[in-house]
Amino acid sequence: MKKYIITLLLAVLVSARVSVIAQNGHPAVSKVTIAKNEKTLNTQWQGKKVAFLGDSMTDPGNNATTVWYWQYLKELIGINYCVYAKSGYQWDGIYKMANKLHSEKADSIDAIFIWAGTNDYNHNTPLGKFFTETNETTNFNGQTVTRKHREPIFCDSTFCGRINKVMSFLKEHYASKQIIILTPIHRAFATFSEKNVQPDENYANDLGLYLDSYIGILKQASDYWAVPLIDLHSISGLYPLYDSNVPYFHDSKTDRLHPNALGHYRLAKTIQYQLLALPSTFK
Repeated sequence: MKKYIITLLLAVLVSARVSVIAQNGHPAVSKVTIAKNEKTLNTQWQGKKVAFLGDSMTDPGNNATTVWYWQYLKELIGINYCVYAKSGYQWDGIYKMANKLHSEKADSIDAIFIWAGTNDYNHNTPLGKFFTETNETTNFNGQTVTRKHREPIFCDSTFCGRINKVMSFLKEHYASKQIIILTPIHRAFATFSEKNVQPDENYANDLGLYLDSYIGILKQASDYWAVPLIDLHSISGLYPLYDSNVPYFHDSKTDRLHPNALGHYRLAKTIQYQLLALPSTFK
């Protein structure tokens, strides 16, 4: 009987250990321990309240990782965070999150980060245009002249229209806050079910557009709306199309879209040093 109890206890312990290190059937990567010399505290970001809007890369319900980049950033630069993100969201979903943020937090935050766009590419959202153009008359040096005139397009049917809606809302309600766009990272193959299989980024979507086109639109949006852009697509170093980068992602065979805890650490470090060159809020 005593031997049986010991065997049973060992089985329970082994089972518990597996539940800790296993995640959705895949080995989980432990949180990276942040060394003291990695932290850049006592900067303009110390204690600031930061809202993160996004898709599965930011969603705390995403089970591809055990820790997220925004949690690392709390340790690295001392921010306080609130998260408004949902897996699968495109930029029209970000507009919903921006409204929710405002209704719940009003003016109590200091900065807003937006990380989205990869699902707009994957779901074949047309790029559209940021503006319509017409010929209008105006006064120039006391004379009436005719010139081209543009107006921003606000709609849910195009990528540009969606971005305009979000940025207009945030500029209207958070004029004194720092607003930062993050670009999507590179995409490799992922399969989540028989009807949710996503090719890597070297395949164009149904519109014949590559992910790069959506990245380019986000860079233009940064210029048009006068907000900083942190280009994770180019400076994070994450490149899941190569097997050498597999350690940073959830699963080499089924999910090279979502970074694991090591990948989120790398993202956080990249963002950390970009933020040191940016003010956290304005008066």
